[in-house]
Amino acid sequence: MAKGRRSKSKTTNTEHEKYMAAREALNLIKDGMIVGLGSGTTTNIFIEELGKKITEEELSIFGVPTSFESRILAIKNGIPIVSLDQCDVIDIAVDGADEVERKSLNLIKGGGGCHTMEKIVDYYAEEFVVIVDSSKVVDMLGNKTPVPLEVLPSAYSFVLKELLRRDAAPSIRMAERKRGPVITDNGNIIIDVFMDLKEPEKMEMELNTIPGVVENGIFTKVNKVIVGHKNKVEILQKE
Repeated sequence: MAKGRRSKSKTTNTEHEKYMAAREALNLIKDGMIVGLGSGTTTNIFIEELGKKITEEELSIFGVPTSFESRILAIKNGIPIVSLDQCDVIDIAVDGADEVERKSLNLIKGGGGCHTMEKIVDYYAEEFVVIVDSSKVVDMLGNKTPVPLEVLPSAYSFVLKELLRRDAAPSIRMAERKRGPVITDNGNIIIDVFMDLKEPEKMEMELNTIPGVVENGIFTKVNKVIVGHKNKVEILQKE
Protein backbone atom coordinates (compact mmCIF):
# COMPACT_ATOMS: atom_id res chain seq x y z
CA MET A 1 0.00 0.00 0.00
CA ALA A 2 2.74 2.43 0.93
CA LYS A 3 4.46 1.76 -2.39
CA GLY A 4 1.29 2.63 -4.25
CA ARG A 5 0.93 5.91 -2.38
CA ARG A 6 4.49 6.92 -3.20
CA SER A 7 3.95 6.11 -6.86
CA LYS A 8 0.81 8.24 -7.01
CA SER A 9 2.57 11.11 -5.23
CA LYS A 10 5.48 10.98 -7.66
CA THR A 11 3.09 11.07 -10.63
CA THR A 12 1.24 14.03 -9.13
CA ASN A 13 4.49 15.93 -8.57
CA THR A 14 5.65 15.26 -12.13
CA GLU A 15 2.36 16.46 -13.59
CA HIS A 16 2.58 19.61 -11.49
CA GLU A 17 6.12 20.28 -12.74
CA LYS A 18 4.96 19.83 -16.34
CA TYR A 19 2.16 22.32 -15.71
CA MET A 20 4.59 24.82 -14.19
CA ALA A 21 6.84 24.65 -17.27
CA ALA A 22 3.93 24.89 -19.71
CA ARG A 23 2.45 27.92 -17.94
CA GLU A 24 5.81 29.69 -17.98
CA ALA A 25 6.16 29.13 -21.72
CA LEU A 26 2.73 30.63 -22.21
CA ASN A 27 4.15 34.00 -21.14
CA LEU A 28 6.31 34.01 -24.28
CA ILE A 29 3.31 33.88 -26.61
CA LYS A 30 2.13 37.22 -28.00
CA ASP A 31 -0.75 38.31 -30.23
CA GLY A 32 -0.12 37.73 -33.92
CA MET A 33 2.40 34.90 -33.47
CA ILE A 34 2.65 31.66 -35.40
CA VAL A 35 3.53 28.97 -32.87
CA GLY A 36 5.08 25.57 -33.48
CA LEU A 37 3.15 23.04 -31.41
CA GLY A 38 5.32 20.16 -30.21
CA SER A 39 4.22 16.68 -29.21
CA GLY A 40 4.16 14.86 -25.89
CA THR A 41 2.57 15.03 -22.46
CA THR A 42 4.11 18.36 -21.38
CA THR A 43 3.41 20.03 -24.70
CA ASN A 44 -0.16 18.77 -24.56
CA ILE A 45 -0.63 20.83 -21.40
CA PHE A 46 0.84 23.85 -23.20
CA ILE A 47 -1.55 23.40 -26.13
CA GLU A 48 -4.56 23.19 -23.82
CA GLU A 49 -3.46 26.31 -21.92
CA LEU A 50 -2.74 28.16 -25.18
CA GLY A 51 -6.28 27.45 -26.34
CA LYS A 52 -7.61 29.02 -23.13
CA LYS A 53 -5.34 32.05 -23.56
CA ILE A 54 -6.51 32.62 -27.15
CA THR A 55 -10.17 32.51 -26.08
CA GLU A 56 -9.84 34.58 -22.91
CA GLU A 57 -7.65 37.30 -24.42
CA GLU A 58 -9.18 37.18 -27.94
CA LEU A 59 -5.78 36.71 -29.56
CA SER A 60 -4.94 36.06 -33.20
CA ILE A 61 -2.53 33.13 -33.02
CA PHE A 62 -1.96 30.24 -35.39
CA GLY A 63 -0.39 26.89 -34.57
CA VAL A 64 1.81 24.60 -36.67
CA PRO A 65 1.37 21.04 -35.33
CA THR A 66 4.24 18.54 -35.30
CA SER A 67 2.11 15.40 -35.16
CA PHE A 68 -1.36 14.06 -35.74
CA GLU A 69 -1.86 14.11 -31.96
CA SER A 70 -0.94 17.80 -31.57
CA ARG A 71 -3.11 18.68 -34.58
CA ILE A 72 -6.17 17.00 -33.05
CA LEU A 73 -5.52 18.63 -29.67
CA ALA A 74 -5.06 22.08 -31.21
CA ILE A 75 -8.35 21.82 -33.09
CA LYS A 76 -10.11 20.54 -29.98
CA ASN A 77 -8.87 23.57 -28.01
CA GLY A 78 -9.80 26.15 -30.63
CA ILE A 79 -6.32 26.94 -31.95
CA PRO A 80 -6.41 27.76 -35.68
CA ILE A 81 -3.79 25.63 -37.43
CA VAL A 82 -1.73 26.21 -40.57
CA SER A 83 0.63 23.94 -42.44
CA LEU A 84 4.34 24.58 -42.70
CA ASP A 85 4.13 25.64 -46.34
CA GLN A 86 1.66 28.38 -45.41
CA CYS A 87 4.17 30.07 -43.08
CA ASP A 88 6.78 32.64 -44.03
CA VAL A 89 8.08 32.31 -40.48
CA ILE A 90 7.35 30.44 -37.27
CA ASP A 91 7.86 32.92 -34.45
CA ILE A 92 8.36 30.37 -31.69
CA ALA A 93 8.20 26.60 -31.30
CA VAL A 94 7.39 25.05 -27.92
CA ASP A 95 8.21 21.38 -27.54
CA GLY A 96 9.14 18.78 -24.93
CA ALA A 97 12.10 16.40 -24.60
CA ASP A 98 12.98 12.95 -23.31
CA GLU A 99 16.39 14.11 -22.04
CA VAL A 100 18.07 17.51 -21.72
CA GLU A 101 21.78 17.86 -21.06
CA ARG A 102 22.07 20.67 -18.52
CA LYS A 103 25.17 22.49 -19.78
CA SER A 104 24.84 22.15 -23.54
CA LEU A 105 21.01 22.03 -23.74
CA ASN A 106 21.33 19.25 -26.31
CA LEU A 107 18.29 16.97 -26.36
CA ILE A 108 17.05 13.53 -27.13
CA LYS A 109 13.52 13.58 -28.53
CA GLY A 110 11.32 11.03 -30.23
CA GLY A 111 9.91 8.87 -27.47
CA GLY A 112 6.56 9.40 -29.13
CA GLY A 113 7.93 8.77 -32.62
CA CYS A 114 7.28 12.32 -33.86
CA HIS A 115 10.84 13.66 -33.99
CA THR A 116 11.09 14.16 -37.78
CA MET A 117 8.32 16.74 -38.01
CA GLU A 118 9.29 18.12 -34.59
CA LYS A 119 12.80 18.84 -35.83
CA ILE A 120 11.54 20.45 -39.03
CA VAL A 121 9.21 22.80 -37.15
CA ASP A 122 11.49 23.42 -34.16
CA TYR A 123 14.55 24.23 -36.28
CA TYR A 124 12.50 26.40 -38.65
CA ALA A 125 11.25 28.59 -35.78
CA GLU A 126 12.88 31.88 -34.86
CA GLU A 127 13.00 30.66 -31.25
CA PHE A 128 12.95 27.05 -30.07
CA VAL A 129 11.83 26.66 -26.44
CA VAL A 130 11.77 23.32 -24.63
CA ILE A 131 9.52 22.61 -21.64
CA VAL A 132 10.23 19.70 -19.29
CA ASP A 133 9.78 18.47 -15.75
CA SER A 134 12.90 18.20 -13.58
CA SER A 135 13.36 14.46 -14.16
CA LYS A 136 14.29 15.09 -17.80
CA VAL A 137 17.44 17.11 -17.00
CA VAL A 138 20.66 15.04 -17.01
CA ASP A 139 24.40 15.67 -16.74
CA MET A 140 25.27 13.52 -19.74
CA LEU A 141 23.07 12.75 -22.71
CA GLY A 142 22.15 9.22 -23.72
CA ASN A 143 23.06 7.15 -20.67
CA LYS A 144 19.45 6.14 -20.01
CA THR A 145 17.59 7.15 -23.16
CA PRO A 146 18.21 5.73 -26.66
CA VAL A 147 18.36 7.91 -29.76
CA PRO A 148 15.39 7.19 -32.04
CA LEU A 149 15.88 6.97 -35.80
CA GLU A 150 12.97 7.20 -38.20
CA VAL A 151 13.78 4.69 -40.93
CA LEU A 152 12.23 3.70 -44.24
CA PRO A 153 10.78 0.20 -43.73
CA SER A 154 12.55 -1.23 -46.78
CA ALA A 155 15.93 -0.06 -45.41
CA TYR A 156 15.69 -1.34 -41.83
CA SER A 157 18.06 -4.30 -42.32
CA PHE A 158 20.79 -2.18 -43.85
CA VAL A 159 20.42 0.50 -41.17
CA LEU A 160 20.65 -2.09 -38.38
CA LYS A 161 23.84 -3.54 -39.89
CA GLU A 162 25.38 -0.12 -40.30
CA LEU A 163 24.62 0.82 -36.68
CA LEU A 164 26.12 -2.43 -35.39
CA ARG A 165 29.21 -1.74 -37.46
CA ARG A 166 29.52 1.54 -35.57
CA ASP A 167 29.42 -0.25 -32.19
CA ALA A 168 25.91 1.02 -31.42
CA ALA A 169 23.15 -1.05 -29.82
CA PRO A 170 20.03 -0.75 -32.03
CA SER A 171 16.59 -2.32 -31.73
CA ILE A 172 13.37 -1.89 -33.68
CA ARG A 173 10.68 -0.26 -31.54
CA MET A 174 7.76 -2.65 -31.27
CA ALA A 175 4.15 -1.61 -30.77
CA GLU A 176 2.34 -2.43 -27.53
CA ARG A 177 -1.26 -2.73 -28.73
CA LYS A 178 -0.67 -4.04 -32.26
CA ARG A 179 1.53 -6.70 -33.77
CA GLY A 180 4.81 -5.59 -35.28
CA PRO A 181 6.77 -2.34 -35.15
CA VAL A 182 5.61 1.15 -34.24
CA ILE A 183 4.61 3.05 -37.38
CA THR A 184 5.18 6.82 -37.47
CA ASP A 185 2.81 9.47 -38.84
CA ASN A 186 4.96 9.31 -42.00
CA GLY A 187 4.52 5.55 -42.41
CA ASN A 188 8.04 4.63 -41.31
CA ILE A 189 9.49 2.56 -38.45
CA ILE A 190 11.58 3.57 -35.44
CA ILE A 191 14.95 2.09 -34.53
CA ASP A 192 16.09 3.02 -31.01
CA VAL A 193 19.86 3.19 -30.56
CA PHE A 194 22.10 3.39 -27.52
CA MET A 195 25.40 4.96 -28.57
CA ASP A 196 28.27 7.18 -27.54
CA LEU A 197 27.04 10.79 -27.45
CA LYS A 198 30.20 12.59 -26.39
CA GLU A 199 29.90 14.66 -29.59
CA PRO A 200 26.14 15.04 -30.15
CA GLU A 201 26.41 17.72 -32.84
CA LYS A 202 28.68 15.49 -34.92
CA MET A 203 26.53 12.41 -34.30
CA GLU A 204 23.35 14.27 -35.26
CA MET A 205 24.85 14.94 -38.69
CA GLU A 206 26.46 11.52 -39.14
CA LEU A 207 23.34 9.47 -38.40
CA ASN A 208 21.46 11.24 -41.17
CA THR A 209 24.09 10.17 -43.71
CA ILE A 210 23.07 6.51 -43.33
CA PRO A 211 20.91 5.68 -46.37
CA GLY A 212 17.37 4.91 -45.25
CA VAL A 213 17.46 7.13 -42.14
CA VAL A 214 14.87 9.89 -42.47
CA GLU A 215 15.78 11.77 -39.26
CA ASN A 216 17.25 11.15 -35.82
CA GLY A 217 16.20 12.33 -32.36
CA ILE A 218 19.31 14.33 -31.40
CA PHE A 219 18.44 18.03 -31.20
CA THR A 220 21.32 20.52 -30.81
CA LYS A 221 19.76 23.85 -31.84
CA VAL A 222 17.89 24.92 -28.72
CA ASN A 223 17.45 28.50 -27.53
CA LYS A 224 15.97 27.96 -24.09
CA VAL A 225 14.83 25.21 -21.73
CA ILE A 226 12.12 25.81 -19.13
CA VAL A 227 12.26 23.30 -16.28
CA GLY A 228 9.31 22.90 -13.95
CA HIS A 229 10.01 22.19 -10.28
CA LYS A 230 7.67 21.75 -7.33
CA ASN A 231 7.78 25.38 -6.21
CA LYS A 232 9.63 27.20 -9.00
CA VAL A 233 10.51 27.38 -12.66
CA GLU A 234 14.13 27.20 -13.82
CA ILE A 235 15.28 28.78 -17.10
CA LEU A 236 18.30 27.14 -18.74
CA GLN A 237 20.26 28.82 -21.51
CA LYS A 238 23.46 27.75 -23.22
CA GLU A 239 26.62 28.61 -21.28
